[in-house]
Amino acid sequence: MKSKLDKALSLVALGVLGVLHSAHAAPVYEIVNLDNYDLQGTLEGTRNGYALGVNANDELVGIAKGKKKLSTSDVEGGVIDVEDGIAPEETITYSITEAIVANNFAFVAAQNAAAGAWLPTFDSVNGTTPPSDTSVVNSVDTFYYGINDSGVKVGSMTAPEKKTENTTTDDTTDYWYYRDYEYRGVAKVGDSEIPLLPPYTQYVKDEQTVELGGWSAATAVNNNNLVVGYASTDISKYGGDRVAYCLGTDNTLPLDVCIQREQYPNTQGTRNIQYQTRAYVWQLDNGAATGTALPLGLTPASDNTLTFTAQALGVNNEGVVAGRSHVYRNGNTDRLRQDAAYWSKDAEGNYQYHWIPMSDSIISSIAYDVNDSGILVGSYRSYIQGYQRDKFFYFDTNTPEVAYVTPNDFASTTTDLSSKPKDINNKGQVVGYIETTYDKEKPRPKAGFLYEKSTGEFSNLNNLLTCESKGFEKGSDGNWTRHQVEVQDGTGKVLSYNSDILVVEAASINEDGTIVGTAFIRKPSYQFDSDGNIIVGENGLPLFELSGNGDPVTAYIPRMVVLKPSTNGEACTVDDSTDTGNYERKGAASLAWLLALPLVWLRRRTR
Repeated sequence: MKSKLDKALSLVALGVLGVLHSAHAAPVYEIVNLDNYDLQGTLEGTRNGYALGVNANDELVGIAKGKKKLSTSDVEGGVIDVEDGIAPEETITYSITEAIVANNFAFVAAQNAAAGAWLPTFDSVNGTTPPSDTSVVNSVDTFYYGINDSGVKVGSMTAPEKKTENTTTDDTTDYWYYRDYEYRGVAKVGDSEIPLLPPYTQYVKDEQTVELGGWSAATAVNNNNLVVGYASTDISKYGGDRVAYCLGTDNTLPLDVCIQREQYPNTQGTRNIQYQTRAYVWQLDNGAATGTALPLGLTPASDNTLTFTAQALGVNNEGVVAGRSHVYRNGNTDRLRQDAAYWSKDAEGNYQYHWIPMSDSIISSIAYDVNDSGILVGSYRSYIQGYQRDKFFYFDTNTPEVAYVTPNDFASTTTDLSSKPKDINNKGQVVGYIETTYDKEKPRPKAGFLYEKSTGEFSNLNNLLTCESKGFEKGSDGNWTRHQVEVQDGTGKVLSYNSDILVVEAASINEDGTIVGTAFIRKPSYQFDSDGNIIVGENGLPLFELSGNGDPVTAYIPRMVVLKPSTNGEACTVDDSTDTGNYERKGAASLAWLLALPLVWLRRRTR
């Protein structure tokens, strides 16, 4: 990605932004999880943090990702402050010959938390241990995606590692490693965990039964404890063929180990064992969950061997569910697409599928959320000026005969900037992310946005922040300058670099306007040896990577961010064009992986 992100906006774009931002009195926001110009944005022992949901009580859930690779000598006696610089991540491999190591950890944070305001706090699910605890090897990955006003948290988890002794002629390992399921939805009510089971977990054929585990995930929960997500309802044809292979005489591995190998992602990121997957809801009641599959957007022919998929991603308090599904557009079997959809109950209390009509020029679409007024938000993908782009839209489920609306973002007409909404509150405020540069040939940096449906105002959240929230401090002369961060190098030299904070995605907004999401924060990069270990100087401190001018090379890494409307602050208008900090952009340039966890939008297989 481009360095010097702020200066990458074209002159045309800057001019448009300036006109639009002076047209309305946009709200001013401040980042409230700052600590001395640093974001309290991930769990101790991890690199990256992401906030994904916030409720009316200013409680949030998120994910910490990327366990840091630090040797015992690196941290012995607290010599190295792991927050000073960017440490390498543990290399996570998917192999039946190596122990399973978790790399994703669920956390919570709250304004009034006993541990401290908005401090990310590890929350154990399925026996997970904190990433900072190096005395144990945690094999369970956990994810939180949503939280309701009663504090019910929902997400997914993996099964813990199992191992069996290798008794085959293969002498590459002493043990085989596997688990009972890959992903399973979970709801946590207080200290109690409620597994959200999929209806399909076993392969049964010719009086043989194989425990596969299936998969499920919970993506959102409303205030009536209705959880939505998706779950396996059958196995794909090719997946069934792979299970049959594991049962056959050509397989020399233990059955559970063979199944595990087929369920792991390969080098292309796909899994041999895949499932027919449907949007799903679970009603929580007295510590139990009752599940219901939602209708697919089509009825497959009895001899159809394709894998069809649907996902529920959002729900309002009326029980209307938003998501996406495979569908034959207008009933034409030659027009199979993945499109935005919503499900609502009919007079008999049964959920019915509703397609959001898309033209043939639309490649695909998806719905992320729906508010209590029935306003649904999503995005569609189409070609704009010769390139595939995603565009944010909203749709009124109360008037389904009226087409969806694509709001203008930073211009008076539709731009080619990709944008995706992630949440809408009952005031019609929408948050998400949007690209910020018009360069067609290079990756485009992103920024969190706030859209006010009532006024049509579309704002880059970074333009609504106070100066302190962007990394500036006011000098004794009253002028704003970038805060200088100082770190001591392994050579004994004190290095400095400019503080910088960029909001790159807004994931959730509550009724008070509190926004949570992800920001990039600038950090210096450590020097590593060929094995990926930090190089330590004679003084016991790590060496930092330096530019040709002897300045620390810095990079952006993602951290949880919390924004609240400011009552007395002003939006920062400091001209930062003189910032010449030497840095490169690293970390999650796009947060699309959050949607892909735990389920990649499945490829169709006919084998």
